[in-house]
Amino acid sequence: MKSTTHGLDRRAFLKTGLIGLAGAGSAAVPFASARGRQAATAGQGPIITRKLGRTGIVLPVVSMGVMNAEIDGLVRGALDAGMVHLDTAHGYQRGRNEEMIGRILKGRPRESFVIATKVWEDKNFAGLLDLSLQRLGLDHVDIIYVHGLGARKEVLSDLNLRNIEAAKKSGKARFVGVSTHGNEPEVIRAAVEAKAYDVVLTAYNFRKQNLADLDKAVHEASQAGVGIVAMKTQAGAFWDKNRKDPINMTAALKWALGNPDVTTAIPGFTTYDQLRADAAVLTDIALTDEEKKDLRLGRQLGGLYCQQCGTCLAQCPRGLPIPDLMRSYMYAYGYRNLEAAHDTVASLNLPEEPCKDCSECSVRCASAFDVRDRVSDIARLGRLSGDFFA
Repeated sequence: MKSTTHGLDRRAFLKTGLIGLAGAGSAAVPFASARGRQAATAGQGPIITRKLGRTGIVLPVVSMGVMNAEIDGLVRGALDAGMVHLDTAHGYQRGRNEEMIGRILKGRPRESFVIATKVWEDKNFAGLLDLSLQRLGLDHVDIIYVHGLGARKEVLSDLNLRNIEAAKKSGKARFVGVSTHGNEPEVIRAAVEAKAYDVVLTAYNFRKQNLADLDKAVHEASQAGVGIVAMKTQAGAFWDKNRKDPINMTAALKWALGNPDVTTAIPGFTTYDQLRADAAVLTDIALTDEEKKDLRLGRQLGGLYCQQCGTCLAQCPRGLPIPDLMRSYMYAYGYRNLEAAHDTVASLNLPEEPCKDCSECSVRCASAFDVRDRVSDIARLGRLSGDFFA
């Protein structure tokens, strides 16, 4: 059936790469064998736990980022393996992610799990949180994050501070925080300065080019009692677009947890094999020499993970939102989450051919990405109807 959007049809799009790469969406996600469907176990030895700052919540070092998961049994398996903390967001899978978690939590004792969700900065923050609670089937979440902040002024804005204060005062959130994909040290320090945020969910992985300053900021937050949760620990999951060269997921997760100021990490696994691998880290975070070698530490390879450093923005004569496009590119090729990639691209109001007027690209990416190639590639998603991915 033809899409009505700019003459692109499904068959043509499959042939041109993105959907074909993703195995037609989630069809390739379930693990086929009966053994793979069994709940993962935590492995040998006690589960390693850490306290989440001044909240007093004690969490296992590995939690679950549910963003890309679409299988109820996978989330149940994570909970049964000891990953009691589930991280979602109001917008993940257009609300279906929270609804799935709500089904899974039904009938479970409230004290047996810790739920975090995220809402973008919005004047209707309270209404969006109410809808999230309705989907989750809960009267409160343990953590509500103001989602995707990237600057001190955003963290300290009157709107955000009023929103989190109201969420906490109403009892709809036990604790409040911010999430950040870029400019992390500034955001973390602003959260400490505000004295209002309990938790920061921050991008943190072995590829970070600002790691020295990021580690300092994380330590400062920890000392101030602000809990640190790590995301993007897998750094895009693959070194290459064609998914032939995977990053060692276990090693990447262990690396992030090697920082004692990080309470827990929220890797986003989508298969039972990945669940078992991450569950094993619950009891063992020591990196082997071979795992260190697999991470190619110290080598500046391109990969799929965008640093979100923003240095590209001033270089682009068309003022394109390159960091957002690069993040969408990672969603599509690293995570196989075309819906998230599409929704991000579609929200950017791009011209139909963003790079058309430039004979050559003037952007020199800090991660050595071919920016023009990636922008042209991922921008195609914005020309499709959102119903295409429903």
